[in-house]
Amino acid sequence: MKKSASIAILTIVLACGVPFFGGAQAQSSDVKSVRGAAIEDTTPAPEAVKQNTSGRFTRAYRQQPPMIPHKIRGYQIDLKVNKCMSCHDWPNNVQQGAPKISETHYFDRQGVALDYVARTRWFCTQCHVSQLNAPELVPNSFKSALDVD
Repeated sequence: MKKSASIAILTIVLACGVPFFGGAQAQSSDVKSVRGAAIEDTTPAPEAVKQNTSGRFTRAYRQQPPMIPHKIRGYQIDLKVNKCMSCHDWPNNVQQGAPKISETHYFDRQGVALDYVARTRWFCTQCHVSQLNAPELVPNSFKSALDVD
């Protein structure tokens, strides 16, 4: 009895659902993309924002992780390889003329000093981002700690 009632309900739901979903597909031309074009239209992507080439950005607040002043597209960062370390880890940073990563990156969660970068600090882009001269997406009235009177 219960099995036949379940089958009857399922049949009714499917019968009602088919025209509903079919109607939604027929109206897909009304759906717009984020850029406002119809989904079927091909619109070119906006121009890429240029990297900041005028020097490093100042930090906006105390202990802000430094921003990355160069492109990192294509840098491999995974469990075994971190391209950033080829320039920023000791002693390569001296040869490359790159800033050495902070000593805090050589301590594990228990505060034990390590001879290598702690795995909790291995994925640089968790905290560090590339600096860009990008327009604000949302109006912002943020003032740097250095700009406050």
